[in-house]
Amino acid sequence: MRHRVAGRRLSRTKEHRLAMRRNLVASLIQHETISTTIEKAKEVKPFAEKLITLAKKGTLSARRQAIALLGNRDIIVFEDGGAVKKGTIIGKLFSEIGPRYLDRPGGYARIIRLSLRRLGDNSELVLLQLIGAEEGSKRRTKKRARKKVKETVEAEEIAETEEIAEAQEIAESEDTTDTQNPEDQDTQKQ
Repeated sequence: MRHRVAGRRLSRTKEHRLAMRRNLVASLIQHETISTTIEKAKEVKPFAEKLITLAKKGTLSARRQAIALLGNRDIIVFEDGGAVKKGTIIGKLFSEIGPRYLDRPGGYARIIRLSLRRLGDNSELVLLQLIGAEEGSKRRTKKRARKKVKETVEAEEIAETEEIAEAQEIAESEDTTDTQNPEDQDTQKQ
């Protein structure tokens, strides 16, 4: 009986499970969305959320704890046929991801089930992704779009009133020149 035994074995040894968990969380931090099986995602999600909670603290001791739990591998991007170092996993976690969730009390990752099955063993695939990267930008764009619409409407109204005022001024100035010097206009036309 396995009463009160937490965690999943995932048909791996203890060392393999630990390495797999670290690698999946590092990939999640680097790419912010990963595709994996549902069992692995359920095992990795709490670990990732604990690391994000450490990143929200932002202290030196929290950074050291995160390095001890996760390691500090480099983020390498291949550009122009060569590998370029873009930073580290812990650096991204503490500089970008942690501040993003300062006002959120928990639930930093979500699991989205896919209709796909893995070809080898027909296991259910899911997307494990961090919440807030795309949603925050969508909300901001909606608010900005509303503000821009209001600003453009107001600007158009102001422009129309200015055009009408300019047209009236031009018409008045033409009327005054016509009434003042009709002889001058005849000489200018010839």
